[in-house]
Amino acid sequence: MIMPNKEKISELFNDIAPGYDSFNHRSSFGADRSWRRRAVREIVDTTRPIHVLDVATGTADFAIAITEKAVTGSHVTGIDISEGMLDLGRRKCYGKPIDLLIAQAEDIPFPDCTFDRVCVAFGVRNFEDRAKGLSEMCRVLKKGGKLVILELSYPKNRIIRAFYKLYSLHILPRIGVRITGNKDAFDYLPESILQFPLPSVFMPMMHEAGLKTVCHKQFMFGVCRMYVGYK
Repeated sequence: MIMPNKEKISELFNDIAPGYDSFNHRSSFGADRSWRRRAVREIVDTTRPIHVLDVATGTADFAIAITEKAVTGSHVTGIDISEGMLDLGRRKCYGKPIDLLIAQAEDIPFPDCTFDRVCVAFGVRNFEDRAKGLSEMCRVLKKGGKLVILELSYPKNRIIRAFYKLYSLHILPRIGVRITGNKDAFDYLPESILQFPLPSVFMPMMHEAGLKTVCHKQFMFGVCRMYVGYK
């Protein structure tokens, strides 16, 4: 099993940062935008301003989508371990109620019970210590707050999964290399998706991190999954 190393992950995303957004949109045929919209609705389901922590924010697509739908007065703080990704994100966030800073999920630099919402879009599988990252996200979440996680996965249906593996292991890497020029990244990324735990394993991990109620939805036969947990 591939075990992410934060230094290597940081270097990987620094290198592919310029082509990252284009790769996401093209490789998912634009579905990533729809998945983010579904998650945003879970996050902004209140009529009061909220303070949101976006972990593994990358180029801040998710953070921007949240601020566009949240009540006026809301604020998003995005953290990531890749300075290259954050540099691009800062250009996109200019003038928006968003702060971006270098930090890792396993050591979030905020006090307990700081945020109304915590979210991650397509980043949990890259945590070096997944259990610790979940625990930290729960720690900084206010009581009654909500953790929303989007993550790529794979279909449980064997026939659909066979076609998905063909695409993710053979076609998707070619798209990625053509866009970014980084072959190592697209050896790692598809494998990390296939090795990410299914809901039967991941949801208990969320409970163990301190979340009381956890639910799950799948999109596109399970290619993407959304997990929602309440503290």
